[in-house]
Amino acid sequence: MHEKIIILDFGSPTTQLIGRKIRELNTYCEIVPYHKFPSDEANIKGVVLSGSPYRIGDDNAFKINIEPIRKKYPVLGICYGAQLICEQSGGKLTSSPSLEDGRAHLSNIDLEDALMKGVRTGSQIWVSNGESIAGLPTSFKPVASSENMDVAAYRVEGEKTWGVMFYPEVFNTEQGVQIIDNFLQICECRKDWTAASFIESTVAELNRQIGNDKVILALSGGVDSTVTAVLLNKSIGKNLSCIFVDHGLLRKNEFENVLRDYEHLGLNVKGVDAKEKFYSALAGVTDPEQKRKIIGKGFIDVFEDEAKNIKGIKWLGQGTIYPDVIESLSVTGKVIKSHHNVGGLPEKMNLKLVEPLRLLFKDEVRMVGKELGINSQLLGRHPFPGPGLGVRILGAITPEKVHILQEADDIFISMLREWGLYNKVWQAGAILLSVNAVGIVGDERTYENAVALRAVTSIDAMTADWATLPYDFLAKVSNEIIHKVQGVNRVVYDISAKPPATIEWE
Repeated sequence: MHEKIIILDFGSPTTQLIGRKIRELNTYCEIVPYHKFPSDEANIKGVVLSGSPYRIGDDNAFKINIEPIRKKYPVLGICYGAQLICEQSGGKLTSSPSLEDGRAHLSNIDLEDALMKGVRTGSQIWVSNGESIAGLPTSFKPVASSENMDVAAYRVEGEKTWGVMFYPEVFNTEQGVQIIDNFLQICECRKDWTAASFIESTVAELNRQIGNDKVILALSGGVDSTVTAVLLNKSIGKNLSCIFVDHGLLRKNEFENVLRDYEHLGLNVKGVDAKEKFYSALAGVTDPEQKRKIIGKGFIDVFEDEAKNIKGIKWLGQGTIYPDVIESLSVTGKVIKSHHNVGGLPEKMNLKLVEPLRLLFKDEVRMVGKELGINSQLLGRHPFPGPGLGVRILGAITPEKVHILQEADDIFISMLREWGLYNKVWQAGAILLSVNAVGIVGDERTYENAVALRAVTSIDAMTADWATLPYDFLAKVSNEIIHKVQGVNRVVYDISAKPPATIEWE
């Protein structure tokens, strides 16, 4: 059993970043709601209290008694977490319009302090506080300050408890990783969380969990389902049956290419051509949510039909990853965003669920895949929505529109690769708009389709910015699409960030 750091989530939008930074330091951690500290305490090495959108004095602020945790484990409070520790020990907080919000710089650093070891004076930090510490409790000692905060960081004498009034997990805090690493050293973590150790422990757990039972898994061609399949295959071999459904909304030649890639991995895969079934069900449907529901139901229907032909299936494998799990439950326990891989098991299938990646972040999934020997082209693929091109064709879906979009998208993606830009963006694709545009071909007036190109940069898709692709590249792509894809006479580039926009258009 891996030793771990527990991150108590008080609702901060950067809580996942804390987890990612700790994992990048080869230490396993888990994010749990602030009021659900795990009862299994045997392998917990330390506790981090996250920030929060609330102030300590707010009526709806999240609060728990931190003292029992402080008595047992090293604790690091971040922003709200630091304020909570201070307030519960009798300290005083104050609000002021002059408080820092954004960049600040550390000063008066206690270089002998274990948390601040190696942190230099003037090091930039990122602050977003509605409150500052006006008075520390008796046993608390400041270990750093900044321009407008007398206490930017503190420690509690006689125990392994610290608080910082800034965000060490964000990129703008220059030595944030150093501070987090110092805390892991305080916790005496072994730092043995690696892709190889994950594979070893997960295969052993799968052997224990599944035994000689049979598992069925729906493959999408994406990174998560592929790594899930290879992990399961490593454990149970031919007892794993994989289904890859062509719903007619895949990219150009994707069905054949992905099946070929899977064959090289030695997986037991059956490809199912269900294009006509999906096209028929989607005919005339324009509402985006309705399209998603039809495609989702179609997948389940096809999957169930195929599962009936395989005797002895007891488990359903899914490529659920950690952000899916975290985002599906808020700190209040209410669902804030549903994910297709979380709680999506069709009850009538009467199968148990196995999710070997549910504790991994996306970058960790890729590292595990590399360790398993999966080729870089499969691991480096951009995310692709489950409904496929169905959410990139605005308005009603027809086979003709799918063909147009496949051709335009293929030109865009192929040229991203040719220009060495594919791996510099998180996700890219073409969108077929629901409007026609006037154009001129030769001496004739045309009235044809407009295509939008979308390319974004991101870490985990929770936020995203539009990719600043070179103008000459965009000009070349536009020219290629307009001249080679019959039915398109206009190309535009989407420069919307998420939020307020989403990555996909539907």
